[in-house]
Amino acid sequence: MTDEAGVTRAEEPAEPAAPAEPAGPVALGVVRTPTGHADVDAHLARLADADHLAADGHVEVYEDVHRGLREALTALDAPPVPGPYENRS
Repeated sequence: MTDEAGVTRAEEPAEPAAPAEPAGPVALGVVRTPTGHADVDAHLARLADADHLAADGHVEVYEDVHRGLREALTALDAPPVPGPYENRS
């Protein structure tokens, strides 16, 4: 800033800004398309629980969903259980 005499002076500092408050959790708005498998869809719907949590709370939800999806996949590999009349001699 230059005054009337042509002397350059530093501008006076503005009032300090109030510290910014951290932004709260915001939902990402990811569309979850149903798979047609009720168990898998329930686990995928659980991902919405992370939308209202801070980032450090996401891990618990993600681990729970991962565990459930892994169990659903493991169940697909399990041999079928014979019905009550399928084991006849």
